[in-house]
Amino acid sequence: MSRPVFAQWPNGKRIAILVQVMAELWPEGKAPQYGPNTTTLKPGTIDYSRIAWSHYGGTEGIWRMLRILDKHQVPGTFAPNARVLEMFPEAIKAVRASGHTLAGHAYTQDEILSQMTPDEQRAVIRRTVRLFEDLLGWRPEGWSSPVVSVTPDTAPILVEEGFRWHVDLYDSDLPRKIQTPKGVIVGMPSIDFSDNRVLRGSPLDLYDVYSEMFDYLYENEPGSMLVLGFHCHAGARPVVAPMLDKLLKHFKQFPDVWFARHGELAQWALDNDQSSRSTYPLRFFS
Repeated sequence: MSRPVFAQWPNGKRIAILVQVMAELWPEGKAPQYGPNTTTLKPGTIDYSRIAWSHYGGTEGIWRMLRILDKHQVPGTFAPNARVLEMFPEAIKAVRASGHTLAGHAYTQDEILSQMTPDEQRAVIRRTVRLFEDLLGWRPEGWSSPVVSVTPDTAPILVEEGFRWHVDLYDSDLPRKIQTPKGVIVGMPSIDFSDNRVLRGSPLDLYDVYSEMFDYLYENEPGSMLVLGFHCHAGARPVVAPMLDKLLKHFKQFPDVWFARHGELAQWALDNDQSSRSTYPLRFFS
């Protein structure tokens, strides 16, 4: 049996960069489990402060992310919970108008697919798509599961529901074509170190991690890929968002960088039959 050969990025690009922007909300009266506050409230107390903190993504954060990406002319993939569409439709319409990609991200951020039956997962995915279509007139191009939590049933369901790619891959550096009982879908690597890691630390850590990662990959591993992850309610604040601006400035100094869309990378994986799980040995040890 012949071994598949890694196909280089289009036009001889040395590294591909993806920017993924999450816009997340929780159900009415509920707040995220994490936040900038260090004080824990008594059990049963509604944390109105943290609820307001989570709403920042729709009131301010999405718009700042758009401005930074548009400034650098870099495409992004925005993954909003469908409740964001209900509460902040103008923000999501602005994302669409700016030409960025939209991915489904469940209805609220606490809908964890790995805790659901296949029928429950299918209901969440269908409800998300329906809200995109009903409220905005289009369907999401790809899928991102809350907290990157899936089951073996998730990918086949996504294929059934018409998705070509999802961003729930944790065992590969590069996009991979996945054969499911229902057909093919492309798995995209998820984020290693997103903005919420520095909420109670220094935002400069985010810059240091990704600039060092980029420099290493660019110098040592042609054909590599780097995924940046920002949350609109956390990383789009003035305390963290400058790191995205600074990183894009750094990346743009280098030639042969492909600022890619998820859909473009998914098509690349399909066109080049990238189905092997052993991408690193195929690239550097064969």
